[in-house]
Amino acid sequence: MRSTLAFLLVTTLAGCSSSGAGNEQPDASGGGDGGVTPPTRGFQIVSPTVDLNPGADITYCYYFHAPNTSDLAIKKWASHMTAGSHDLMVYLTQTDLQTPGSLSTAKCGLASDGPGPVWTYSAQSPDYEAPLPPDDGNGVPVGQPIKAGQSGFLQMHFLNTTSAVLHAHVELDAYAYDDGVQVTQAAPFFTLNTQIDLPAAAPAPTMGTVSGNCNVASSVKFFVMTTYTHKQGVHTFVKDGTNTVFDSTTWADPGAQHWSTPFFSFTSGKLTYQCEYVNPNSYRIKYGDSVTTQEMCMAMGYFFPATDAAGHMCLDSVMLN
Repeated sequence: MRSTLAFLLVTTLAGCSSSGAGNEQPDASGGGDGGVTPPTRGFQIVSPTVDLNPGADITYCYYFHAPNTSDLAIKKWASHMTAGSHDLMVYLTQTDLQTPGSLSTAKCGLASDGPGPVWTYSAQSPDYEAPLPPDDGNGVPVGQPIKAGQSGFLQMHFLNTTSAVLHAHVELDAYAYDDGVQVTQAAPFFTLNTQIDLPAAAPAPTMGTVSGNCNVASSVKFFVMTTYTHKQGVHTFVKDGTNTVFDSTTWADPGAQHWSTPFFSFTSGKLTYQCEYVNPNSYRIKYGDSVTTQEMCMAMGYFFPATDAAGHMCLDSVMLN
C-alpha cells in the first residue's frame, strides 16, 4: 500500500502565519466515530462513516473547515483509516469548493474541483504519520502554517474486497507547535501532468509515458519526496539532472524518500519527473480522478524555507506559483 503522498492554477493560501500561534482544538469536525485521541494542541477531522457493500470501489470527498480558531504551525500530520479505506489525500483550498461538512462523489479531486487545491498530505496504510523536521540545521524547528478555519477536503478512496458490508471512515490529525514557537516555514512542492492518454488494449496492453521538467531554486531544502499514479502506473521517478532522487515500480506502494540534515537540494535547478503506464483495459484511459478508469501523474514533496503556505505547483512543466 502507498504510504505517502485539470486545474489551471494554484492560488496562495491567504492569511497564513509562520508563528506557532494557535489554540487547543480537539474537535472532530466530521460526523464519524473517531477512535483516535485528538491532538492536545492542533485539531482532528473525522469523516462521516460510509457503508460499503461487497465489491464497492468508490471515491468520496469530505469538505471541511479546520476547527482551529487561530493560526497554527503544524509539526506533524497523521491519519487513521478503518477497514475498507484504500487511500487518503488531503488538499487545502483558498475558498470552500463545497459546503463544509459535505460528503460527495461529485467533482471530487484535483481534476474535477477546478482552481485552487494544494496537496498537503497523503497516506494509504491504515495508520501513518508525516512529521516535519524538528531542526532546520540551524536549531529552528520546521512547521507548516495553517490559518484559522482553513478550507480543504479529504479525498478518500474506499475499496471493499470482502464479502461483508464494511463501515469505513478516516481520521486526520494535525499536531501543532506550542504558542510562540518560531519556525522555519515549510510548504509543498508538487507537479501535475494532464497529458496522459493511453489507448485501449487492442488486443495487447498498450504502454505510455508522460514526463515534465520543473524549475526549483537550488537554495531550498527538501525533506521528503514521492510520486503518485493510479493502478496503470508501473514506474515513476524523480531526477535532479542525471541524479535519481526517487524511483518506484509499485503504484500501490511507491514509498517515499526522506532526508535529514543537511537535507536535499536540486543543484541542477530542475526537478525532472516521469510516469510510465501499461493499460490492459479495453477502454482508453486519460487524465482524471477516477482510480479505476483514469490516471494521474504527480511528484510531490516538502521543502523549506517557503515564502507562502501554498508552496510551488508545476503543471505540465509550467510553474504556476
